[in-house]
Amino acid sequence: MEQDSMKKVVLITGGGRGIGAEASMILAKRGYRVAVNYVSNANRANEVVQEILNYGGEAIAVKADVRQPNEVDQMVKEICFKWGSIDALVNNANISFAAKPFQEMNWEEFSQKLNDEMKAAFTMTKAIIPMMIKNGYGRIVYVASGLAKNPSPKMIAHGTAKAGLVQFAKYVAQELGPNGITVNVIAPGLVDTEATADQPAEFREQMASLTPIGRIANPEDVARAIAMYVSDDCQFITGAYVPVNGGIAMD
Repeated sequence: MEQDSMKKVVLITGGGRGIGAEASMILAKRGYRVAVNYVSNANRANEVVQEILNYGGEAIAVKADVRQPNEVDQMVKEICFKWGSIDALVNNANISFAAKPFQEMNWEEFSQKLNDEMKAAFTMTKAIIPMMIKNGYGRIVYVASGLAKNPSPKMIAHGTAKAGLVQFAKYVAQELGPNGITVNVIAPGLVDTEATADQPAEFREQMASLTPIGRIANPEDVARAIAMYVSDDCQFITGAYVPVNGGIAMD
């Protein structure tokens, strides 16, 4: 097991599936203590935890709806009771949205995604920054999307919400920098996960053919980028927007 973390504690929201699960396992292999957040699928979160424990890592599963302050506060207390603090946050939990053209969308559908996405980021950030400020150290990574800058059909709610998250991260980075806290955004392109399993094969092939690296991303590709920005290798990088898309869009 790599030991570059000095037993730091990382909380990964939506850590039981897809990108979050891969990030949980990669960071655990690098020596982090990992809190795997979930909201409903305890089995998947516990499977990730067990896999980490099997190879000698440290992990716990913690339940909370990241949009609910009371649940988040209880989750943070549980992690701190176990390990004393939280050194890094990976804000990754998937927020559902209506995938449809603007002309077919109503305000309730559009605003639901914006409100839920930003409330999750706001609530999680509020909950963990007091201890980071006290410790004079912190790493925050928000998982956004390339759709924040590059629109695609039927993705107006998702893309607009993620664009808001990108700008939110810049303000948090500016405000918290003097406290030793870095804040960065990982922006994946198309990733081969359960959430994208319904995409037609023809679309996947087209995206792969347009990507300089010649394929679409897998969860590990994104998780490795997350791990890099959680680490101290990026101690002087903050407020960055980091595309992880194989070069299909070069921001």
